[in-house]
Amino acid sequence: MHQLKTSQFLPIPLEEAWEFFSDPGNLAKITPPDMGFIIQSGADQKMYAGQVIRYTVKPLLGIPMNWVTEIAHVQTPNHFVDTQLYGPYVHWHHQHFFKSVDGGTQMNDILHYQLPLGPLGDFVHWLFVRNRVKEIFEYRENVLKKMFGGTQ
Repeated sequence: MHQLKTSQFLPIPLEEAWEFFSDPGNLAKITPPDMGFIIQSGADQKMYAGQVIRYTVKPLLGIPMNWVTEIAHVQTPNHFVDTQLYGPYVHWHHQHFFKSVDGGTQMNDILHYQLPLGPLGDFVHWLFVRNRVKEIFEYRENVLKKMFGGTQ
């Protein structure tokens, strides 16, 4: 099991941060264009527990893959969890935390994920996937800085 933790300060009120992140349609705005991220269904409402969202992504060599996630838990406006139901990972559990702080919102993410194929998957993770996952979160951070300002 692999883990990635990120933290970012957004100089906007908690309610504004939650409004942005609770709209599944905004995920495309903070995903690198080369991922070929297209929402197929399930993003026509604000986020709610049990919501299933279907995407097409191109995580490797431009090959399209289906990815289905579920919003497993929502605690408005402080926390939500998305998990993979179907897709490139054996396990994907992504926790999003939002906290009102002086001057804005502190956003923290904890991602746990695992690739298929046991030791071969671990090698592919070491070779490529770990850096790609970091790049995706760095891209998100940079887009959010441009949209809202702020620092890490």
